[in-house]
Amino acid sequence: MDTEAIARERIDRLRDLAREATVDGEDDRARRYVRRARRIAERNRLALPREFTRFTCDRCDAYLRPGANARVRLQEGHVVVTCDCGAQARYPYD
Repeated sequence: MDTEAIARERIDRLRDLAREATVDGEDDRARRYVRRARRIAERNRLALPREFTRFTCDRCDAYLRPGANARVRLQEGHVVVTCDCGAQARYPYD
């Protein structure tokens, strides 16, 4: 296996662990997993998967769960995801 494949596998595993930690209410542990996954991506010059970037906060590194620690609203042409820390992310949709 090459290093890129190993890095992608680790990022996917850390995403799953962050999701599980958030469900269990351990937000600090989930933040550590998100930070570690971002660090692995930076070191290997990889883009994070879309499902990872859409469910993490850029400002506080929280793993977002709609209804629990994130608010999701539809506006004309885009989705607005607001984290508990106040950061907003906007994504287009058709």
